[in-house]
Amino acid sequence: MNTVYIDFLEIGDMEDFFDQLKEKLKLPETFGDNLDALYDSITGFVELPLHIEFVNMSVEQLEDFEDLLTTLEDADDELDDFSFSYYLEQYGDEDEVAE
Repeated sequence: MNTVYIDFLEIGDMEDFFDQLKEKLKLPETFGDNLDALYDSITGFVELPLHIEFVNMSVEQLEDFEDLLTTLEDADDELDDFSFSYYLEQYGDEDEVAE
């Protein structure tokens, strides 16, 4: 299974997300940069099996990208060969917190 990591430390808005996704999935320049195009690409264009994993996502980004998460969770439910997960960023190590 091919795994694509999207690092949310490098993403400020949906445009940043789509730029990173297009590069990593080698989506065509004609990709629509919207959630419908994303869903259509995953369910009909990109090579499967595929796992997309978001790393370093902040709690604030969870709210900002809620529709994106829902779209990918829907694709995960729809397809046997596609999966999606995300992990929230860490808040530093214990030494930094203790000072």
